Amino acid sequence: MQKKPFTPGPRPRNNGPRRGMQPSPKDQYAINERIRAREVRLVGDNVETGIYSIQEALRIADEQGLDLIEISPNAAPPVCKILDYQKFLYQQKKHQKEQKAKQTKIVVKEIRFGPQTDDHDYNFKLKHAMGFLQEGAKVKAYVFFRGRSILFKEQGEVLLLRFANDLEEYGKVEQMPVLEGKRMIIMLSPKKKQ
Repeated sequence: MQKKPFTPGPRPRNNGPRRGMQPSPKDQYAINERIRAREVRLVGDNVETGIYSIQEALRIADEQGLDLIEISPNAAPPVCKILDYQKFLYQQKKHQKEQKAKQTKIVVKEIRFGPQTDDHDYNFKLKHAMGFLQEGAKVKAYVFFRGRSILFKEQGEVLLLRFANDLEEYGKVEQMPVLEGKRMIIMLSPKKKQ
């Protein structure tokens, strides 16, 4: 008797969000008949705040020609609002955009010195650091010790402290000079504008 070769059948589809992906806002809120609670707390402008049975809440929403949206499912009882669902999603998206715009992105600019940096090079880098701090970016200045130049680490520390002192009116020292491997690093953050 000959065996038939195995052929896999169609794979089951999973329509949920993939790992690491955010669910879309449409999947985030239960509306109307999808709300599973027996009673809900209604809040909002166009309704008297209180606890209602799910049937009563759905009837009120239906009378107004709007949707019953579960905005806080983990509360006891769940909190619902009566709104137009599409308008609600639009407002949520708009609110998220505004929040994202308000977040400040911290930029860190690096400035590299050698242990025996001359005055011209130092002043050039100092001018750049002033600009970075005025723009609101943090400055990470470091002295890089190559080969046997690690013997000059005191010189590197003096250079970084001089750098921080020259930038005193533009930024404050967040981290004093620290030796990490072949680098001695100092961090400066911009001063808040009054």
